[in-house]
Amino acid sequence: MPTVLANVNDLLEKRVLEETGEYASTGGRKAKSIGINKSYCHAMGILITANHIEMVLVNLGDEIIKKDRIRLKFTAELSYCTEVAQKVKTFLEGEAAKDTLLGIGVAIPGIIDQKERIVLKSHALGIENYSLRFLEQALEISVYFENDANAAMLAEKKQKYPNAIYLSLNHTLGGAFCIDGKLFRGQNQKAGEFGHMILVPGGRKCYCGKSGCADAYCAASVLTQDNRQSLDAFMEKIESGNEKILQTWNEYLDHLAVLISNLRMAYDMDIILGGDVGGVLSDYMIPLGEKVMAYNGFEHDVSYLKNCSYKKEASAVGAAKYFFTKHMVEL
Repeated sequence: MPTVLANVNDLLEKRVLEETGEYASTGGRKAKSIGINKSYCHAMGILITANHIEMVLVNLGDEIIKKDRIRLKFTAELSYCTEVAQKVKTFLEGEAAKDTLLGIGVAIPGIIDQKERIVLKSHALGIENYSLRFLEQALEISVYFENDANAAMLAEKKQKYPNAIYLSLNHTLGGAFCIDGKLFRGQNQKAGEFGHMILVPGGRKCYCGKSGCADAYCAASVLTQDNRQSLDAFMEKIESGNEKILQTWNEYLDHLAVLISNLRMAYDMDIILGGDVGGVLSDYMIPLGEKVMAYNGFEHDVSYLKNCSYKKEASAVGAAKYFFTKHMVEL
C-alpha cells in the first residue's frame, strides 16, 4: 500500500491523475476518487486519402475534441506537404490543447517502411518509394507514420482486444491484427492484407491485377459502385426495400461471411468490423452472423464478431494514440 500511494501521489503531482470526486461515506472520512486527467496531454491524427485529409485532436481519455475533413487532392509534389502543414496550423489555431500536443500521427493507405520514412507502395495514392521526410519536416513536430488499417487497429483498446483482427471495410479492403496487444506486421510489413486473399477463384477482376480477390467482393466500393453513389444513399435504399439493392446487400453479406469464417479458422481471434461498412453493420449483425454460422461448423455462436469503436475517424485516432502510449512509457 505505501508503494501504491507513493506512485499515485507522484502521478497526481505530475497532473497525469486528478481527483474526480468523492465516494459516499461508509462511516469515516469520504474516500476520494482519482482518475486520468484527460487534458494532461493531447495528440493529433491525420488520415491522408486520394482526395481528402481527415484531422482529429484527441485527449488522453481517447476523446475526439475537434475534427475536420477537408477536400485536398493528393499529389507527390512537395507543395502538397506544405499545404497539409498549413491545414494543420489552421486546424490548431485557437486551441489551448496545442500547448500540450505530443505529436501528429499520420495514417496512410499503403505499405510503409517506418524506419526509412518511405511509402513503399500505395495503390490508393498512386505512389511507390515515396519519401515522407519532407512532410515530417513541414509539420515541425514529432511525427508518426502508420498504415491506415494498422492505425485503425490501434484506435481500439488493447486491454479489451489484446488478440484481434481488424477488418477495414473502406473503399478498398484492408486489415490488421495484433497479438498480445502489439501489431503483427509480418516479415515485409504486409501482414493483414486480407483484401488480396483469393475469395472466388477466377472471379471479378481486382485493381491489383488478380481475379477473385476479397477486395472485389467485400470492399465498400462494391456497394457504392466505385463511389458513383454514397454508402449512406445505398443504406437508405435498403431501408426503403429496393429489391435490386437488397440483392446486392445480401450477396455482399454472403461474401463477407466467407471471408470472416476463413479468418476465424486461420487465426481464432476476435474480429472487429471497421471501416465505412463496419460503421453501419451494427444493425445487421444478426443476418451476418447467420451467414457466418452457415460456413463455420466448429462454433455455436459468433460472439467473436465485434463492432468498431470509431465509425469514421478510426485511422486518424489510432495514429494519434501512438503518442499516448509512447509518453506513458517514458513517464
